[in-house]
Order: sequence, then C-alpha cells, then structure tokens
Amino acid sequence: MTRRAPALRRLTTACLAALCCVIGLAYVGADAAPPAGRGIAVLYPDIGEPYRSVFTVIVGGIEEQAGTHVPSFAVGAGVNPQEIAAELRRQDTHVVIALGRNGLSVAMGLERDMGVVVGGVVSVPEADARNFAVFSLAPDPALLFSRLQIFMPTARRVFVIYDPRQNAWLLRLAKEAASARGLELAAYEATDLKTSMRFYQEILATMDARRDALWLPQDSTTVDEASVLPLVLQQAWSRNLAVFSSSVVHVRRGALFSLYPDNAQIGRNLAIAAQNYLSSGGTAAHGVTPLKTVLVAANVRTANHLGLDVAARQQNFDLIFPEQ
Repeated sequence: MTRRAPALRRLTTACLAALCCVIGLAYVGADAAPPAGRGIAVLYPDIGEPYRSVFTVIVGGIEEQAGTHVPSFAVGAGVNPQEIAAELRRQDTHVVIALGRNGLSVAMGLERDMGVVVGGVVSVPEADARNFAVFSLAPDPALLFSRLQIFMPTARRVFVIYDPRQNAWLLRLAKEAASARGLELAAYEATDLKTSMRFYQEILATMDARRDALWLPQDSTTVDEASVLPLVLQQAWSRNLAVFSSSVVHVRRGALFSLYPDNAQIGRNLAIAAQNYLSSGGTAAHGVTPLKTVLVAANVRTANHLGLDVAARQQNFDLIFPEQ
C-alpha cells in the first residue's frame, strides 16, 4: 500500500491539473465570447459640420450599446460601393447600420444576405421600407399631439399639409394618433409648392385660435423655408394661432414647439435593432418607425404671446428659444 501511494498521488495530481485546465479553458472561453457588436458595421455620410458631429454622436451611441468598437465607413459622393462591400465582407459583417441618404444608397446595393438597418433619414420610398428596418427622424405624431394638448388643452383640430410621396406613411400614423386623443386631423395633400401655398392661405384665414393648431411636418414640398415658413409664422403671430413643427429649426424662428432627436439614444436604438437582426437570424421586422426618443424645444416668447402659461413646465424643456 505504501508503494502505491506515490503513484496514487501522481494520478490525483494529474487529474487535478487536467480539471484546472478544463476550468481555465472554460473561463477563458467565457472572457473571449464575441462582443455584442460583432458582425455590425456603420455607413455614415462624409459631410461637414454641424451634421458630422450629429452622426459622430449617433455612432458613439451605437458603440456604447454594442459594447465594442464598431467598424464605421464614411460614405462620400465618389465612394466605390464595390470596395465598401468587399471591406464589409472582410470585416465579417452581417448587418449594416446605414445613416443618412449616402449610407442608405450604398446599403441598397449590398447583397441581400446582409441585413440593413436605416437611421438618420426622415423617410424612404415605401418600396425600400418593405425591405429594411427604417428608424425615421420624423417625430411620432402621437408624441406631438400629446405635447400639443399639454401646451394647449383647448385644442380640438389639427391642420397639416403634406406631400404623400414623402409622408403618406406618417399621416397614417397621425390619423390613428389624432383619433386616439380626441382630435380631428384635417389633412391636405399637395405635390407642389403652388398648391401648398394656396392651402396655407385658406387654412390660416379660417382657423379658430381657441381650438385649432397647424402642424408643419418635415416635408420639402409643403414646408418650404423660404416662402411657406415666413408666411405661416407671420400670419400665426398676427392672428394668435398655434403652430407646432417637426423641425426644431422652426421653433427658433417662432413656432410654438417641436420634438427633436436624442442622437445618442438613436444610436443605441439602432444598435439594438441590429443586434435583434443578428439574434433572429435575419427575420427581424421591416418597415418605418417614427422617432420616439425625443427632446422638447419650445419658444416661450411665442407661448406668452398666445397666452399659454408655460412657466411651470419649463423644467421639461430641453431647449428654449429665444435663447436665455
């Protein structure tokens, strides 16, 4: 028995060493698990300030959610889509987050086995929205109407002029949101500036300041900033009419309020969508989602002019005009 003890000890030691090796390998394997951002890449527009900073913040949000560096590619006017596609393959990319029009145009040319999540755009053609998950910069009408009723509890009707080629999808959501909040949505379709101007003149002449409000969507046809916006804001001021907008720039110029993006959170949401695509094996939902993560901009001079008491609500504003 004594002669067997050294052999037994050697066997026991070897077993313990092997067990420790297995445990060690398991531990290293857990540490070396691929980060949540692996397989994701970003295409963003190669443009100057101030827009470059916006996309930089969005990319930062993507990487924060992914928990790792995410390969990002600046896409300019002269970009070679084939070279971008080849580099994405070398990076073992399975889903692309395409930001802005430039990012989207390149992503549309990628092979169909590569997923695409789109952000940093207001809208895309309906045919493209069926193929991609699109996260629009257009604020959710439900959030806009909810905020309107906080500012103006007497509001009963909302007017809007829109180009259906750009915003038919948004108006479908707006009709549902208005109905849910007891509001009447008076929507007018216009596909050119001349028709838009005629509608604005008719609407502004007949609006009831006590119960009506005018919504300016992000629409390049019907909300021309050189001709439409000055007319609307001047008439609204002279007749004490409430005008709210989907663009924060309009609040600086005199619109009552707007909702605008939290860019870092947009990045995190886009990363979550990309991760969902990967985890679902490419079966994640497609279509357009309006902006739901929003900040609030308000023009307190306009609010005071309209006799709206916003003093108690200013702590809920993220941006106040005139700048104080």
